Amino acid sequence: MGEIRVGTCSWTDRALVSSGWYPPGRRDAEGWLRHYAAQFPVAEVDATYYGLPTARNSHLWAARTPGGFRFDVKAFSLLTGHPTRPGALPPDLRPALERQRGRPGTDPGLLDEVWSRFGEALRPLRDSGRLGALLFQFPGRFAPGRSAEAFLRACRERTAGWPVAVEFRHPGWWSEDRAAGTSALLSELDAAAVAVDTAQTLPASVPPVAAVTVPRLAVVRFHGRSTAWGTGTKEEKFRHSYTAAELSEWTPRIRAMAEQAREVHVLFNNCCGDAAVRAAQSMRQLLGGVPDGPAGAPGPDVVSWP
Repeated sequence: MGEIRVGTCSWTDRALVSSGWYPPGRRDAEGWLRHYAAQFPVAEVDATYYGLPTARNSHLWAARTPGGFRFDVKAFSLLTGHPTRPGALPPDLRPALERQRGRPGTDPGLLDEVWSRFGEALRPLRDSGRLGALLFQFPGRFAPGRSAEAFLRACRERTAGWPVAVEFRHPGWWSEDRAAGTSALLSELDAAAVAVDTAQTLPASVPPVAAVTVPRLAVVRFHGRSTAWGTGTKEEKFRHSYTAAELSEWTPRIRAMAEQAREVHVLFNNCCGDAAVRAAQSMRQLLGGVPDGPAGAPGPDVVSWP
C-alpha cells in the first residue's frame, strides 16, 4: 500500500561524476542535484558521515529539489561510535577531540555540542518535508548485547521526534535466534530497520532480513556483492554491477515491505562509476515503474504498491 522510492547513496560520488552520467551543462553542485532529482525521488547524503553538515547546505538541497523529494541523511561518525579524525570537526571543536586520544569514550560536552549542531544543521530539510530519515549505520564491532542496546536507547533519546533508521553491520543482530528480538527493539525505539544486500559468503555477512519495524518507513541498502567487502579498498568493496536476476531476488521482499510501510526507500551503494544509478534504474523498472524519461522530465517516478 506504500510508495517505493528508488535512488542511490550519493549523487556527488567522484566515480559517478566522472562516469559521464551527468549531461553537459550539469557539471556543478547545483546541476548535479537538479539532474539527479529529475531522475530519482530519494537520495542518501553520505557526506554527513565524514563531516558535520551545515544549515546552508540543507537549505540548498531543499531549494534544488522538487516538493516530495526525500533525503536520508547518514549520521556523523562520532555519533555512531566510528573512529573520527579531529579534522572532520569544525575548528573550534577539534581541540576537545584531540584531548581524547588514547582515552576511552568521548567527552560528554563535546558529544552534546556535536549532537546539537548535527540536528540544527538538518532542521531546514525537516521543515521543508524533505527529510526521509536519519540513518544510523553502526560498525561491525557493535555486537548485540546490553551495552549496545543502551547506546541505541541513548541515540534515540537524542533524536526524539526525528525519523530514524538503523543499519547493523554485525550479523548477530539478524541471526535466526535474535532477529525477532532485534525487530521488537527497533519497534520499541520507533526506528526503521535497514535491510542490506551484500555478499553472503563472508564471516561478517549480514543476512538479508527485510524487517518492517515502524509503519512510516522501511529501508533497503544495496552494497554490492564483492567478496572484498571485509578486506579490500573502498573501490574494491563496492565494485559490483547488479544483474537483473540479483535484483529480482529482492522485488517480492520490497513489495512485501511496501504492504506494511507507507514508504520504502531502496538505495544503491555500489558506487563504482555509474553502477549505482544503472542498478537503481533497473530496479525501478523491475518493480513496475515507468521507464526513465529524458533529463528534465516532469519528475521522477514513485512506484505505488499495490
